[in-house]
Parts: sequence; structure tokens; C-alpha cells
Amino acid sequence: MNLSTSGKVSRLSNAVAAGQATTNCTSVDMKGFQAVTFIVAIGTISASGVVTIKAQQSTDNSSFADLEGTAIAYTDADDNKLAVLEITNPQERYVRPVVITATANGVIDGVVAIQTGAKTEPVTQSTTVLSAELHLAPAEGTA
Repeated sequence: MNLSTSGKVSRLSNAVAAGQATTNCTSVDMKGFQAVTFIVAIGTISASGVVTIKAQQSTDNSSFADLEGTAIAYTDADDNKLAVLEITNPQERYVRPVVITATANGVIDGVVAIQTGAKTEPVTQSTTVLSAELHLAPAEGTA
């Protein structure tokens, strides 16, 4: 499997400055895909702050409900780390990550989704992707 031809990459949230809020990221349409992996880049979390990541799903891309057991909490000891949350075979068509910063300020550097298990290849990348290239056994030389 090559990610650039069989996986779809999308940016779901830009950076969010330090604060305390709930960020409902853009959803992904799972039609034609088996799984999605959300990658949340966490920035600085202020002392006593907590950043929680969870997944939600929807049949109509408007009314979302939490997916049981998906909440992961990070504390101020977890500055500048990545949170990875994978959902396989969601029961509804649309899935999105939600990032909650609470108690004290937290920074979100960005959120990316990688959809895999495509039923049809090659996959058309999201408009949030500038370029996706595949190089098979490239020779050394000028890039």
C-alpha cells in the first residue's frame, strides 16, 4: 500500500491559539473508506491545563454524537506531542475529531486525517493537500 495513491489526507483544523474552547474539526466522509486516523498536533499546554481529543460520528454531517471510549486526555506534561486516534469501520458515514482545551490554556498546532482502506484507487486527495507524489525506488541525484 502506498499512502499517496491509496490513502486520502486532509487537513481538518488550522492552528488554534492558546485558549480554553471546544474545536469541532471538519468531518471526513467515510463513504468508500474503511478507516480514518486523526493526528492532532498539540502545542503548549499551560500549567494544570488539559487537552482532550475525542471522535464523533453522524449520518447527515450535521448532528454528531460521541464515539464511546474515544476520549484521550493530555496534561501540561504532554506539551508538543502528537495525539493519534484511529477509527475503523465507523457505524455512520461522517466522522470528525473534537479537541477540547480546558482548565488552563492549550494550543492546537493543527489536525490531519488519513483515510485508508479505499475501495477505489487511486484516491483523489483533499483540496487541503498541495501535492502528493509517489517515488518508487528513486535513484540518487538532484531532487
